[in-house]
Amino acid sequence: MQIIACSSWSLQVPAGIINSFQKRFLLGQSRPVCSNEHSNDMDFPSQPSSTCGQRSDRTCVEDLCEVISKKVDPFTTRRTLVSSFFMYLSYCPSRYLSAQALGDPSMALEEVTPSVFPSGQLLPNEERIAQLFEKNTYSVVNIFDVTLRPTLNVTGLVEIPEGNGSGVVWDGKGHIVTNFHVIGSALSRKPAEGQVVARVNILASDGVQKNFEGKLVGADRAKDLAVLKIEASEDLLKPINVGQSSFLKVGQQCLAIGNPFGFDHTLTVGVISGLNRDIFSQAGVTIGGGIQTDAAINPGNSGGPLLDSKGNLIGINTAIITQTGTSAGVGFAIPSSTVLKIVPQLIQYGKVVRAGLNVDIAPDLVASQLNVRNGALVLQVPGNSLAAKAGILPTTRGFAGNIILGDIIVAVNNKPVKSKAELEKVLDDYNVGDRVMLKIQRGNEHLELPITLEEKNA
Repeated sequence: MQIIACSSWSLQVPAGIINSFQKRFLLGQSRPVCSNEHSNDMDFPSQPSSTCGQRSDRTCVEDLCEVISKKVDPFTTRRTLVSSFFMYLSYCPSRYLSAQALGDPSMALEEVTPSVFPSGQLLPNEERIAQLFEKNTYSVVNIFDVTLRPTLNVTGLVEIPEGNGSGVVWDGKGHIVTNFHVIGSALSRKPAEGQVVARVNILASDGVQKNFEGKLVGADRAKDLAVLKIEASEDLLKPINVGQSSFLKVGQQCLAIGNPFGFDHTLTVGVISGLNRDIFSQAGVTIGGGIQTDAAINPGNSGGPLLDSKGNLIGINTAIITQTGTSAGVGFAIPSSTVLKIVPQLIQYGKVVRAGLNVDIAPDLVASQLNVRNGALVLQVPGNSLAAKAGILPTTRGFAGNIILGDIIVAVNNKPVKSKAELEKVLDDYNVGDRVMLKIQRGNEHLELPITLEEKNA
């Protein structure tokens, strides 16, 4: 027997199934599911109907719904209704079923396979970039915060935690430089020096990733830098070459190597887009003198190197400006001049020894309320400090309760100071024991006071 299946082609179905279908689902009624003929015969048409073949699948569905709603006992079980639906799918195949592949047996594989042309030699610029990557990729490591773990989401993709990032091999003794915020979760637990805070993967020359425990040496939140140490053989450690960031020019080429989204040793190329930018780091601090680049920097690139066209380290990638969480062409790196100043101190002392005046400076909001628009207002001066011995005066109250403003620092060695942040930025260029000349505004007077910088209190 042949039954029309609401399509332009027929389907051979055993008679037993048809009789069972008629008795169970149509309850003795003889109406064809997809036909304009309203016959009372008990048999389905034995030949394909042109009317049924021309009707749309939507009409077929409507007819079936009408049959089920009118002819099926209202107390029919849910299992029966579901079964009827799947029976319909069997008898009325969708027009979206895979088409039968025809092929062309008369064609040989050689006739349909295009010619493959050799790639040839790379262009000089491409060859140079490839060589720089091959040389420096062994100096870049992958860092995993030990307090975070990759997770598998419902799509089957491994989600890389934000605490995973990159780092660079600093020397042959196993020191690794990265960002503070890359291991920020572990650092928030206040680990002791020498405690394991990260897992460090290094790429060996044979292409195999070697895994090591990264022990904390020192960290500096103010500059978003941290140093780890691993116990690795010297042949595995390939220290990166450190270059000068003070001679960079906007427009020169740069390269970034890192592990964005967990894809290890990824290279991106761009140019220096800007210099002396203020970086708003993920560590919650503002870092001055930053390098801006349009080389793609994504989550996971943090702590990796920014290289110049000679393959020298000119910065540590640290932040991006984005609304999507991915690169928008505005990335930032901590300049190598800052890295060179901070990292040796972290290795030697476990902390950064900063020079300062050790006086309390009024926050910008307080200074503005006191009508101080230019300079850094001194609030308090410890009695035993070098600042007190130099003659710097604090802010006090008069007998009537009125506020008597203290000294206002407007310059350090002729470098203008307009706020508290600028004073800290200027003093950051000096070391403990350096002697500087302060320009002070005291009431209507302008004075110059020499002072020796001392270690800044934490």
